[in-house]
Amino acid sequence: QPMSIAPCAEIQLPTNLSVGARGGLGFNTTVNEMSGGGESRNINWSRERPKYDISTGMREASDVFAYQNFFARMRGRAIGFRFKDWGDYQVPFWVTTPGDADAIPTFFTTDGTTATFQLTKVYGTDGDAFVRNIVKPVAGTLTLFNNSTPMVLTTDFTVVTTTGIVTLSSAIKATTGHAITGHCEFDIPARFDTDEQSVTLNGNQVVIWDGVPIIGLKE
Repeated sequence: QPMSIAPCAEIQLPTNLSVGARGGLGFNTTVNEMSGGGESRNINWSRERPKYDISTGMREASDVFAYQNFFARMRGRAIGFRFKDWGDYQVPFWVTTPGDADAIPTFFTTDGTTATFQLTKVYGTDGDAFVRNIVKPVAGTLTLFNNSTPMVLTTDFTVVTTTGIVTLSSAIKATTGHAITGHCEFDIPARFDTDEQSVTLNGNQVVIWDGVPIIGLKE
């Protein structure tokens, strides 16, 4: 009998499998070419949808066994999970030392009435900057500041690690013009993009395996 599955199990793919993955953010654009050589472009998706291939990170037989175990646990494409993109897992991109105050972005500015905001990451600095929602912050990694003063989790704010929604305390909510800045690590909601495995083993040694596609979930 078919069964309904939760969109994301909040289980992270073992990081020894994701560390060598190939891929990244993906978008969807329709390009219409004109007879005169010009073109028009239509942005079909308002949000990104990453794609990866983790077969490039599986170097040992133990990696393949870990992948097989996780793949079966997720029932192929059925169950979503958390994926760490080692090329893009921090807000912000640290140019120097992680925690450098000059690099910390502003997530929200208090207005006296709004208590909640979405964690985001901004790519670019001009009018065409892309704002990405961070919906899977890693527990224990979010550090927030209220006008540069460190905030205390549960006392000054709470965060839902399955949505990236931050709720401010009543006292901070009541302020106006306070910059809520911070930094964190995050995962990506994803799933396998295949229901079948194709791995060849010879004893305990990996002989060959096909691509192992993973695609982001739009939660």
